[in-house]
Amino acid sequence: MTFHSKIFLHPGLYNSGEQHWQTHWENTYGFERIRQDDWQTPVCADWIARLDDVLCREDLRQVIVVGHSLACATIGYWAQHYQRVIKGALLVAPSDTEAPSYPEGTTGFRPMPTGRLPFPSIVVTSADDPYVSPARARQFADAWGSAYVELDGLGHINSDSNLGNWDVGAGLLAQLDAGLLTGL
Repeated sequence: MTFHSKIFLHPGLYNSGEQHWQTHWENTYGFERIRQDDWQTPVCADWIARLDDVLCREDLRQVIVVGHSLACATIGYWAQHYQRVIKGALLVAPSDTEAPSYPEGTTGFRPMPTGRLPFPSIVVTSADDPYVSPARARQFADAWGSAYVELDGLGHINSDSNLGNWDVGAGLLAQLDAGLLTGL
């Protein structure tokens, strides 16, 4: 698969390990991982500042960010704060920071950002994700103006999901890269 945009990967809480599909994409496609200073007890203001610093080194019209879990909220807060327009965002397994199941230790990620994103985006969730219900993921997609894709049986769409290179996700990214959000 070939991509024409500059694609950045933004892991969520605790980063993405060796078996995570984001790590596979980094190794397979050469996408750049955004590296945060604190993966264990992140502060939202720090994460969005780092995201802005990294993305603003590029032509934003050619940038796609692939966020997983807490990174989806990070991207939402970044868009609200900086009002920058990128080519798009793939928002995978957006964890609900307001849910009782959400881990303790993060600062500034509540409430969930619900402002409309000023760029095309796709929210991908699994019906059995322990960190967000399908109904809540749909609320986020609607609020953000995102296309919505609900899969089944993938849990939090992380290392535990055993997805390897996750071709389904790469196909969604390719559609975003090509500017094709129809049929989702």
